Amino acid sequence: MYQMTPWVTRLLIANIGIYLVLSGLPSQLGNSIANALVFRPGSVLQTPWTPVTYMFLHAGFGHLFGNMIGIFFFGPRLEHRLGGKGFLALYFVAGIGGAFFESVLALFVGPVSMVGASGGVFGILAGFAYYWPRDTILLFPIPIPIQAWLLVSLYMLWSLYAGLSAARLGGGVAHFAHLGGAVIALGFLRWSAWKRGSAKRDFTRAMEAPSSGRDVVSEKMTIDSWKGIAIEALHELNREEVERLLDKVDNGGADSLTRDERAFMDRMASN
Repeated sequence: MYQMTPWVTRLLIANIGIYLVLSGLPSQLGNSIANALVFRPGSVLQTPWTPVTYMFLHAGFGHLFGNMIGIFFFGPRLEHRLGGKGFLALYFVAGIGGAFFESVLALFVGPVSMVGASGGVFGILAGFAYYWPRDTILLFPIPIPIQAWLLVSLYMLWSLYAGLSAARLGGGVAHFAHLGGAVIALGFLRWSAWKRGSAKRDFTRAMEAPSSGRDVVSEKMTIDSWKGIAIEALHELNREEVERLLDKVDNGGADSLTRDERAFMDRMASN
């Protein structure tokens, strides 16, 4: 059953609320407040808050709607997996990273102004694909089924191409912010896994015991198959158990599971 989560709800309320408030103010006052919150790479030293505040501004209803749909559909499951603190950290790190990537583009196209939550939203989408790469997503508005990992890969390739094209031709869409949000989010999740110890243990095993390298690869393949389980298709009890064991694997590696737990995960992955 689909359930909203606390920080997804708060992000939706904050973004929609700010849009409605600014839209309801006299145009001169609304524009003055918005101008103080817009991210401009060349002025960031004078306005150091804007790499965060720009994420809560939107250029119009369509811009707001597209970003809120992304948070609404992909955010709750990711927040459930990462916890509130981890989810919020991913969102803001991706959004700030998106601003940094767009700042690099500004070196070639001249001064740019940025608004929108797209960097954070692309970070959420990348995080979703990181944990559930084989989940099928129906594109909107045409319901074309596509796996999460492929969707994110295509988005990143398109953002790179479109961003480079914008550097030559100009354009009003912050494609590099989209790319940056996804790239930074994936890097953040890999770093988080390393910090928790699972990736670090794999690296140490490979370095200290070359003869066991095949075992490390095998374990990684096993964990990848577990992370590819279509959780939403499972019975509620099985879904809760799979998510519990995936958290256990993230914290302690595949070896932290008992023989019965491994057998259960293998069975779920083979369905």
